[in-house]
Amino acid sequence: MSIDTVTVDYVVHRMTIPTGMIQSEFRARFEDAVPPLPLDQVRELVSRGAPWGEMLDLVGRTAPWGFLLYWTNDVDPVVRLAGDSSSAVAYLMGNHTIMERMFRYEPSVVMYAPLHVAIWSRSDGQAFFTIDKPSDQFGSFADPTVTAVGYDLDSKLAALLAHLHLRVPDTLAGEVSLPHIRGH
Repeated sequence: MSIDTVTVDYVVHRMTIPTGMIQSEFRARFEDAVPPLPLDQVRELVSRGAPWGEMLDLVGRTAPWGFLLYWTNDVDPVVRLAGDSSSAVAYLMGNHTIMERMFRYEPSVVMYAPLHVAIWSRSDGQAFFTIDKPSDQFGSFADPTVTAVGYDLDSKLAALLAHLHLRVPDTLAGEVSLPHIRGH
């Protein structure tokens, strides 16, 4: 059986939000609101084949704003070697219990779950927060159930931004554009 290649064209809204803070201050505030994945506890649940409800409880207790940090990449030590004075840290931020709500319908959503986030500044130190709109990414799968979870993530992201005292971009309340799908 032959499977055709599918190409999807879609628009994503990248949101870059000024924080009004220096990078170290905003980074500390962000990392306080979005804690690291409790990896040891997750591994323990997996190793004993715990019921999914225990995973939901763990994440619910651990992620007050619905997001966890899965990975952090502070590029400053490397770019300083090249003489760069700007600063940036990239994160993978997400929630595997939310990802699973899409995964059961479309496993390839793991391309965008967890979400990619950047906190960065130019040499003046003023921090910016950059992230792509979740519903744009998940809407590209053209599955209404997956898209609905993307909208849920938009709402959670808006709540996190408000908690961090950032302006919530108008585009988080906008409609997702349907992708153009071509089979080859």
